[in-house]
Amino acid sequence: MLNRQIILTSRPVGVPQPSHFEQVTQNVPEVAQGEILVENLYLSIDPAQRGYVNDENNYVAPVPIGTVMRALAVGRVIASKHSGFAAGQHLYGWFGWQDYCVCQPPSVLRRVDPRQAPLSAAAGVLGINGLTAYLALQNIGQPKKGETIVVTAGAGAVGSIVGQLAKHAGCRTVAVVGTDEKGMQCREDFGFDAFVNYQRPIAEALAEACPSGIDIFFDNVAGEIADTIVRRMNWFGRIIQCGTVSIPVWIPTPQGPRMEREVLTRRLKLEGFVIFDHESRFDAVAAELAAMLAAGQLRIREDIETELARAPQALVDVYTGRNTGKKLIRLRD
Repeated sequence: MLNRQIILTSRPVGVPQPSHFEQVTQNVPEVAQGEILVENLYLSIDPAQRGYVNDENNYVAPVPIGTVMRALAVGRVIASKHSGFAAGQHLYGWFGWQDYCVCQPPSVLRRVDPRQAPLSAAAGVLGINGLTAYLALQNIGQPKKGETIVVTAGAGAVGSIVGQLAKHAGCRTVAVVGTDEKGMQCREDFGFDAFVNYQRPIAEALAEACPSGIDIFFDNVAGEIADTIVRRMNWFGRIIQCGTVSIPVWIPTPQGPRMEREVLTRRLKLEGFVIFDHESRFDAVAAELAAMLAAGQLRIREDIETELARAPQALVDVYTGRNTGKKLIRLRD
């Protein structure tokens, strides 16, 4: 059986480009004792993948040159030599940009119940995007009725869920986006109360959108946008650092306005969030999100392509804001 794979061929600096990858075809290796063979159905395209290939400070080592691109995927077990898995089961895990993955149980993040939601949702709202939104907001943001939350990349796969969950908690929700079209999407599809387009002067727009200041800042972008938002925060506000997509490279260390004085004088709490510290809660939170989705309490948008070869460009599209929902590559049903 032949396996198409996207291989990392050179080390990028900043956002990886299609030129850093190559598609190859290999034979699927034999499944050894203790392993499973997964047929990938949906490949996830995530901003975190930039960090997976850059040789810079990150929470995991970079993908080795000449190996399959690291990626989360939803797949189906088609062969198993492990007692804990059976053919026909659906899984979500580290299966890479390829058709098939021979792996061991540590590669699996959770089992997927196709009765909960469409399988594509297991790679988005029921995958690390929704799980991050829920756990980071609850653990660090601790939203309270009447508070104001600002969410950068508010139309993204994480930000759009954060806004809806905060709205359910009784917060005023403000999205920061790069186009008015995405801003209207945030208001009409995801229920945000207001949006700020960072292509225009942001300080004045924030003052109008957040007349009572900002209590929670869910940051997916960092950089100059974050510098401005922090200076509108209320005393004892909470900052959730979830992403840094606006910073092209971290070596050398980028320079900019310092927020330490703001953290001190406004008594702010600033905490980073990495979803993989919370794997023990994945199943319970995914079940809760699935119930909300089924009840119409959450809305999602997906941007699905169907060619494996498009995966590298799809990652570029996510970084340039050209996606119109959670970016996925569907290989088969």
